[in-house]
Amino acid sequence: MVHLLQPGMIAPTFATTDIHGSPVALESYRGRKVLLSFFRFSACALCNLRVHRFIGRNPQWQDQGMDVIAVFESPIANMRTFVGAQNAPFPLVADPTAVLYDLYGIETSEEKVQATLADARTNEFIAEAASAGFELTPEKDCNFHRIPAEFLIDGNGILHTVHYSQLLTDHLQFAAIDAFAAG
Repeated sequence: MVHLLQPGMIAPTFATTDIHGSPVALESYRGRKVLLSFFRFSACALCNLRVHRFIGRNPQWQDQGMDVIAVFESPIANMRTFVGAQNAPFPLVADPTAVLYDLYGIETSEEKVQATLADARTNEFIAEAASAGFELTPEKDCNFHRIPAEFLIDGNGILHTVHYSQLLTDHLQFAAIDAFAAG
């Protein structure tokens, strides 16, 4: 049984490394806001489009005291090949054994993947990703049914916003992230 996190709870702490071997510990972000984003796998076109958009907003978010941590259920080698090619200015964390996913209650759902594929807007998102240079690419040994989730964590380590996606294309709205960063 998965226990979903709720706003107001203390964000579960973790210590790991990013794809370059640099340490990433949630405790080290105290005093700053954090957007903790759990993606599917590193070749996911929709995930790469989201990271691309995060990169574009990152300078403003940094100035406002907010950092980004992006987690993928992929091995480091795959991360370097796919999402790592974007040279994100924030940590990209490989979690191929889903330790962090389990810590945050991130689900796997074949039903939600099927619902995404059946959703009329999905083709628009796929076309948008393709126009940005992110094609649908299979990734060997990936968890195709992983569902994304995003968490906004305040400077005291408290969960401000918790967003467990209902579809693969369902994310926190940028207006909500921008308002949290600015606030």
